[in-house]
Amino acid sequence: MNSKQYPFLDRFRKEWAVLGIYERLEQIVAIILSGVIAVIVVISLIQLIQQVFLLLWLNAFNPLDHKVFQAVFGAIMTLLIAMEFKHSIIQVAMRRGSIIQLKTVILIALLALARKFIILDPESIGAEKIAALAGATLALGIVYWTIRERDEHEQRVGENETQ
Repeated sequence: MNSKQYPFLDRFRKEWAVLGIYERLEQIVAIILSGVIAVIVVISLIQLIQQVFLLLWLNAFNPLDHKVFQAVFGAIMTLLIAMEFKHSIIQVAMRRGSIIQLKTVILIALLALARKFIILDPESIGAEKIAALAGATLALGIVYWTIRERDEHEQRVGENETQ
């Protein structure tokens, strides 16, 4: 393979040479996890497409029916969550971030809560559970906002120091 054609491979070889044993293990685990999640995403996408086509074939796809809406969009949100999770693992594999990226974990949790609200059946759930989910969403939103503000502040300070 030509390094001009695939510059990321050349960079990977150079970075791999200086990694320690544990760092190499982290890279291998991140790549394997990324592959496993990719397989899960593909299988889930195929099942979602089959489900939608089956609903269309049976003339049962009525997006105004909240049960159908919940099922289809719940599956879509699950796929989005898995793809975001895979993206965060790829960042680790590409050495662009640390193992635990707090902002990404919080965003994934917010996506999961949004999914829960979409598939929620208001008739079979109590007000206390809805309040608990809303409180968790609010708390995660505040934490995300706080982290984002801190990161932006650190970036502004860093830019001012280099000038």
